[in-house]
Amino acid sequence: MFLLGGPPQQETWDPKPESAAEYRGDLGVIRTATPGLIIGETMVRTARWTSHIAVLRACQTYDNAHSSSGYYMTTGRPHIPKQVENVKPGAPNDWPCLGAVVRQVFPKRSALPSAITLPEQAANDGNLTWPGQDAGFLGRAFDPWLVTGDPSAGRFEIEGLELPAEVPWERFDRRRRLLEALAEQERDPHRQQAFALLASPAARRALDLSQEPRKLRERYGLTRFGQSCLLARRFVEAGVPLVRVNWTRVPGAPNNGHWDTHTQNSRSVKTLMPILDAAYSALLEDLDARGLLQDTLVVWMAEFGRTPKINGSAGRDHWGQVFSVALAGGGIRGGIIYGASDKIAAYAKDNPVTPEDLHATIYHCLNIPLDTHIRDLQGRPLLACTGRPIRAILS
Repeated sequence: MFLLGGPPQQETWDPKPESAAEYRGDLGVIRTATPGLIIGETMVRTARWTSHIAVLRACQTYDNAHSSSGYYMTTGRPHIPKQVENVKPGAPNDWPCLGAVVRQVFPKRSALPSAITLPEQAANDGNLTWPGQDAGFLGRAFDPWLVTGDPSAGRFEIEGLELPAEVPWERFDRRRRLLEALAEQERDPHRQQAFALLASPAARRALDLSQEPRKLRERYGLTRFGQSCLLARRFVEAGVPLVRVNWTRVPGAPNNGHWDTHTQNSRSVKTLMPILDAAYSALLEDLDARGLLQDTLVVWMAEFGRTPKINGSAGRDHWGQVFSVALAGGGIRGGIIYGASDKIAAYAKDNPVTPEDLHATIYHCLNIPLDTHIRDLQGRPLLACTGRPIRAILS
């Protein structure tokens, strides 16, 4: 779960109730299922699930730009240079995202790709897409499959996943066999994937949220983000190894509806957190009820956090010096707080965590060997991951 904009650590996983008002803000805290762990007062449902969650309170990129810090968090490689906004993909910042590496390492288990992103790419205002969300130098064949749309808006359909009304299945099958005979399908991985998806009832079922009980859909929240999380659970059940759900803008909310809370930080948190709290806790609860949580890693992350001090617009600005990430489920020891920030959540005090180490931990939980190599455009072998797993949180 990638939370575009960067939720404030002070109002979520790392509140500082003993600090001065200009640092702690005006929201309170609540106790959780984990003794000694307090979190922001708006995370009511999440508080019940902390026995499954490890909180990393000292993550850092030292990059305060959405685009370049987001690149670092999604690839595990720092952007060159840091502190650059609205950057585009391309050398030297063309490292593949985690989903692309998964697509290369894991053979397909079904007609669905082994990495999927939904319901849109992360982008700055103006639809300026961040780098680090595609396959980079691995090539387009390894891009995560991007599923766009609004799963909360009535019947959810993926363009091109159904045959046109004038093309019956028999005619489609004849076309497919003709292409196979011409050996064209093997030369085009995108066409091969398209055929597999069109011909797969299982793939279409995974996208059919109407099969879910209304009460469960409401538990996730009838929002674009909430229903995307439910769709992610369906993809996991269908055998997709990695699904990324990006936060989507909430109409009518402050700061364009994302977590970039430059103004009205408290109002933003009160507006956005009920959506996130419902979807995140429902996903954990749903996976647990289905016996999937012990084998499914759920990651709550963003590109950075927010400044320790409230600004003149009652907001918090960009802050990559310290922020929180939460991991739950497969391979993680729950009920743990790892690392600490200082008394105003400004800098790491104990056990800082870099994106390299976060990626190494995710690789470990995915059973991807840390000595896995990928090849660049010149054919040179490169370590896919250069960090070290956080052993203290691994089961």
